[in-house]
Amino acid sequence: MLDYEITARDTAELLRAAREGDRSDFLLLDVREHVEYQTARVEGSLLIPMREIPSRVHELDPDSHIVTMCHAGVRSMNVALWLRDQGFERVQSMRGGIDAWSCTVDPDVPRY
Repeated sequence: MLDYEITARDTAELLRAAREGDRSDFLLLDVREHVEYQTARVEGSLLIPMREIPSRVHELDPDSHIVTMCHAGVRSMNVALWLRDQGFERVQSMRGGIDAWSCTVDPDVPRY
């Protein structure tokens, strides 16, 4: 089983591989609110706010490698734990959230 957390840099590598077609089983799931997503986002991520996850879980593939992301890593960890409880075995939370992404991967993504 995968670790519960993954770094922003490792997530960036997974996203790059998915964009290039090498990883069709990867999803970067943004669990922040719509206004946060409008402020700063990672291209290629899917937005489903945390409060909507239970009603939209059917949109997610339980066999995919899913990395959840929020602002700092707290909400994304809660979602990752909930998804694992629902049988999603390949879910991880991105440590430090989009703030870590802005600091270590892409400084063009605004910090807030």
